[in-house]
Formats: sequence, structure tokens, C-alpha cells
Amino acid sequence: MRQFIKRTLLKLNKLTGDQIRDILMSAAAEIERLETVLDSLTDGILVCDTEHNLILANKYAERFLPLGCDEPGNAPIWAMVRDEPVAEFFETTLMNGDRVEEREFDVETKGKQRLLSFSVLPLVQDHQVSGSLIHIEDITEKRGKEARLRRMESLASLTTLAAGVAHEIKNPLGSLSIHIQLIQKAMAANQEIYFKAHPEESADQEGPRAYFNLLDTYIAVVNEEIDRLNGIVVDFLFAVRPMNMDFREGNINTLITELTGFVGFELEDAHIRCILDLAEELPRIDFDERFMKQALLNLIKNAIAAMPSGGALRVSTEPGDAEIIIKICDTGIGIPEKNLSKIFEPYFTTKETGSGLGLTLVFKIIREHQGEITVKSKAGEGTCFSITLPIPQKERRLISYEGEAEAIYEV
Repeated sequence: MRQFIKRTLLKLNKLTGDQIRDILMSAAAEIERLETVLDSLTDGILVCDTEHNLILANKYAERFLPLGCDEPGNAPIWAMVRDEPVAEFFETTLMNGDRVEEREFDVETKGKQRLLSFSVLPLVQDHQVSGSLIHIEDITEKRGKEARLRRMESLASLTTLAAGVAHEIKNPLGSLSIHIQLIQKAMAANQEIYFKAHPEESADQEGPRAYFNLLDTYIAVVNEEIDRLNGIVVDFLFAVRPMNMDFREGNINTLITELTGFVGFELEDAHIRCILDLAEELPRIDFDERFMKQALLNLIKNAIAAMPSGGALRVSTEPGDAEIIIKICDTGIGIPEKNLSKIFEPYFTTKETGSGLGLTLVFKIIREHQGEITVKSKAGEGTCFSITLPIPQKERRLISYEGEAEAIYEV
């Protein structure tokens, strides 16, 4: 089409008015077709001139990238982007004339966080650089699927490893615990015999009694470590064994209310204010009360640990299109960005005494309920876990989204 227009311009003085009108209509139709193609792409396209002014943006780019209201061509691209990290990236890259591929940024779009990949390429026309082409791809779902696949692979490797190791460890631990108890009994008997034979030393805190007390301290440490190892083994076995779910229809709000009441004293001692924000007419779903309570309790315990100086814990529920959404948010220390993709993986922990299986078990329980769990966090500001659980088909037909009210209260 471009070559045809060039040839036409060379013969413009020989064309009639009708011929020129037909050519312009054909050109307009071709331009409209190209614009339709650009707007139909599932990737974003931005085009800048040699002065880095934005001259073209397709619908996808306008929808996912927060752009200012300046008219195209009147301002450099970085002045029109309202997301500061992305704007700085555009300015640095374009001013330096760099070619960058697949640089990822978290961008808030219509109140939701999306992970976007940006590539900045030179726009070449007739063997000369005539501007820049910016390609935008939404990789949120792609990264989410990759993370879920890694978690499932990690769970599979956990099954293989823990099934063999856990049983090998548990038996010696049981034997150690029994023999430590026998040692304690023998020591208590020897202590009684000794002080009966030496009544003058029974009140001496510097003599034999000090050694007996020291042995008691050492044995107490051994017992504590045996209990800790046994707890880790129990977590291993829980993680690898198939979960025999007992699904029963119920209201998740009732379970949440009971659970937050159960940990109420612990929250109060930690100076944490618990806020319940529960949708009043929440659809009933099928869930295993015992396992679901364990999953939510693990998340609440993590939130408490993340707020050593106190704070606020918000637990909310809301209905979605085909699922209900549970959110557990805290105002704690947050999770570093580098750790966000690892927190559901087996053995990963930032705690000195953690087994690294708590959130892995949460992930497994939610998946057994055919649900999903995601996390958003910012270091120093807090963490929010979102759980989606499917609504049974019969309940979906009964949901009314008009005039829904929510109950907000504190416990």
C-alpha cells in the first residue's frame, strides 16, 4: 500500500478528482484496518518518534499502562506514564539509546497489581532509526502458572524424600525420648539416695546439687530438641500423606468468627487489633472444617509473628463471580520481594526454628479444596494473603450481587 501511494503521488497532477477521492478512501480503509489489527493484539504497542514523544498507542497499552491525558506527540513518553518506576525506566533507556528486552515491573491497573514485561526496540525505517517501539506483555498469569508448577514439583519431591526419611527418623527419636526419660528417672533415684546418705549436703547449692541441676538443664535441652525434631517429622508426614478430606457444606464466615475468637487472647497479648470484614450474604461452599481451620490458623499465626510490636490484622470475605475470596492482611514487617516467589516452597523459611513447611501445608490444603492462594507484600508495610474457593454450581445460580451489604466489626 505504501509503494502504491508513493507511485500515486508522482502522478498526482494527472489524476482526476474522483480518482484522488478513491485513492484517499482506500488509504483510509487500509489505515483503519491496520489500527484494528493493532487494537486487536493481546500485547501493548507504543510508538515514539526520534524526540521520544509518544505518537501511537494501541488499546491494550492504554488499558494496562496508566498514561496521562496529554495528546500524543506533545510530550515524551516518560512524562505521560503515571507509574514512577516505569517512567524512570523509559527515560533512562530512551535517552541512552539502549535496547532492552523483557524488563518486568509490577504495575497497578484498575486497582489490581499486574506483572508487565517491557521491551524497548529501535523503530527502523528505510535502514534508519526513526523512533522507538515499546512492546508490553502481561505476564501475570504466566508467572503465576510457573510458580504453581514449581510448587507442585516441590511437593512431589517432598513426597519422595519425606516418605522415606521421616519414618527412618521418627523411630530413633522415639527411642531417644524413652531413654532420656529412663535417664531422668535414674538420676532422680540416685539424687534421692545420695542426699539421704549425705543429709548435710542436701541444702548446699554449690556442691553436688549444682551438678545435679546442671545435668537437669542439659537433659531439658535434649528433650526440647527431640520435641522440635519430632514436630518437623510430623509436618513432613502430614505434607506427604494423602489428605482424606471430609467436605461438608457450610458458611466460611462462621469458621472464621470461631477461629478469631479462639486466638483472641493471643492477639490481645500481642497488642494486635483484629478486624473482621465479612460479607453478610456469603454463598455456602463445601470445605473440610478441620483442614481449613488449620490453613487459616497457620496464616494468622504467621501474621502474629510478623507484628512483634503489635498492629492490625484484617480478615475479610467477599463473593466473586464463581468463587468466594478470603483475605488475611497484616501491618507487619512484610516479605522482601526476592522471597515472595519462594514462600510456598517446601523447606523455605526465614525463621530460626521454622521447618519451612507451614505455608507449604496451607498451599496443599487450599489446592485440595480446588482453590488458589496468592500473596502481596511490601517490606515494612505488611502482607496480604488472598484465598479463592469455588462456589458449588447450585449456589452460583442463587447469588445476587445487587445491594450486598458487609458487616464490619472488631473482636
